[in-house]
Amino acid sequence: MRRASSVLLAGFFLLSSISARAQQASSNSGSAGNQSSPTPTQDCSRYFDEAREATRTAQLERRALVTQAESGVALQMNRVSPFPADLQQELIIAKEKEAAFNQCVLGPAALNAAQAPRVACSNEELLTFQMNHEGDEDREIPIWHVPGDPAFFYESGMTIDADGAPNAYHPENIGLDDLSNAGSPGSWYGLAKDGSGEPFVQGPNDPFPGYYVSATALSDRTKAVNDPSRYVDASKIPFIVLPGAMARAIGARPGDFAVAFNQRNGQSSYAIFGDVGPSDRIGEGSVALAENLGIRSDARNGGARRGILFLVFPGSGNGSPRPVEEINSEAAKLLQAWGGTSQLAACAVQDASRPSASNQNTTQSNTR
Repeated sequence: MRRASSVLLAGFFLLSSISARAQQASSNSGSAGNQSSPTPTQDCSRYFDEAREATRTAQLERRALVTQAESGVALQMNRVSPFPADLQQELIIAKEKEAAFNQCVLGPAALNAAQAPRVACSNEELLTFQMNHEGDEDREIPIWHVPGDPAFFYESGMTIDADGAPNAYHPENIGLDDLSNAGSPGSWYGLAKDGSGEPFVQGPNDPFPGYYVSATALSDRTKAVNDPSRYVDASKIPFIVLPGAMARAIGARPGDFAVAFNQRNGQSSYAIFGDVGPSDRIGEGSVALAENLGIRSDARNGGARRGILFLVFPGSGNGSPRPVEEINSEAAKLLQAWGGTSQLAACAVQDASRPSASNQNTTQSNTR
């Protein structure tokens, strides 16, 4: 029984290795950032859903066969492949669907897939984030990484953060975002405050007189706390928002670099970890990031329900805000070293089909 299981698992590993060598990442493409996507207006959702379903079917069949082998059930195998014919066909279909998705989101870059081998998207789950924020769907978000690499990635929707923009919040609630998202009197967490906890209001020489000074976790500490330019402007800088406890647990801190990838239309953007959000919500980005990804950027009514893939590089920043040019150049280097957008697209398909492991750590969060 043990030998049968070992032979079957070895066969799985062999076919996975062959498939990995056959698929390639165009790691020199670095196509994220404020550059146009090869197919910026093309909706790739159908390809993604088909690839996810085909991959899920193949993985379920594969796990069932492993269970059978471990229980001593005889399996019919042929001389050419250690896989039963039905599973062989499921794996072929899954690879074809994944290739179609990659072709849609990557355009011409996907055509170079057969020219240079890449590391397979074999990964493990770091933890499972429990999403239970008011107004959001209660669900688990697996956080993944490639073994031996600190970068982590996850797929979720995206809500829009206007924090840091000088016109984000106004006492009469006419700013980019609803004032309730900045807190409430006595508990303002999205506004810069004085020693008594009162929020600063911009004066006549500031960008938006009469508006509050909106704060972000990432800031230029050489500037005064009531200076709007101290903070990362969500309307100009593409940044992501992470829950503080989860970020600390994985080793990420404000100022680290990231990449966001819209699986629905193939658009992508480099970004920086710019703000810390609620402990029970993941999948939030700035107005500028939403614009780069081609999703509605209205902080009050915009965002995406699903289909946004985030890749974060812990320890990559210096703890300070960066201009867009530096964000793009630094994040591009990190993405290229990690495997490029082709690997990111491949991981999106594979991870979306994997159920959360029951033995993984779970980040159970409460409201902010």
